[in-house]
Amino acid sequence: MANIAQILEIMKNKKRIGIPYIESLNNINLELAGDILDDDGQRDTVEMLNWVHEYPYRPITYFSIARSSDSIYIKYNVHGSMLRAIYSNDQDPVHEDSCVEFFCKLPESEEYMNFEFNCIGTCQAGKRKGRNEDVVQYSLPDLKKIERYPSIGRRAFKELEGMFEWEITVKIPYSLLGIDSENLPEKLLGNFYKCADGTDSPHFVSWSPIETENPDFHRPEFFGELYFC
Repeated sequence: MANIAQILEIMKNKKRIGIPYIESLNNINLELAGDILDDDGQRDTVEMLNWVHEYPYRPITYFSIARSSDSIYIKYNVHGSMLRAIYSNDQDPVHEDSCVEFFCKLPESEEYMNFEFNCIGTCQAGKRKGRNEDVVQYSLPDLKKIERYPSIGRRAFKELEGMFEWEITVKIPYSLLGIDSENLPEKLLGNFYKCADGTDSPHFVSWSPIETENPDFHRPEFFGELYFC
């Protein structure tokens, strides 16, 4: 168990970001929503190399976040080497592909939610208390409620060599996050990730730093703060 000094150090290093309300997101398709996020969303980078000696590769990754009256929108922009998307069915292990992820929880909840997307928009998502705790996967009908717009299309492919730039915009309804749209919380706790476990360039990069010996994104004690504004 961490002592008080360690807890204070963790709190000092945690990242913070706002989730601005953008009215025009309420009546627009997801492709155009990505342009709005570029212009008016809150932007930050996914750049923390928490395990730099074992996994030094860091593709250029940033995200923009905002909200409508009923959903959170996130757009990821990625530029890096290698590209893989062999999984095309929701709840496949997309973290093995070229993947971006959003983990979050309500501050008072013991459970957190993981939303993982490969570069063609395939999603794996669930609720759990920890990596080794029983996971409750979202149903396929629930996952269909998560809209996705990948810039490179939806067709699966084997790993490609070279330099690639790709984007994905996702829309996650409040209902899947346990949020009442009429009574928004002050904030969420969460983290944003970039990974590609099964590629020739495996990497594990985060937005808010993680202080563990080995790569582990399932650590809500290191989540940053996402404020509704």
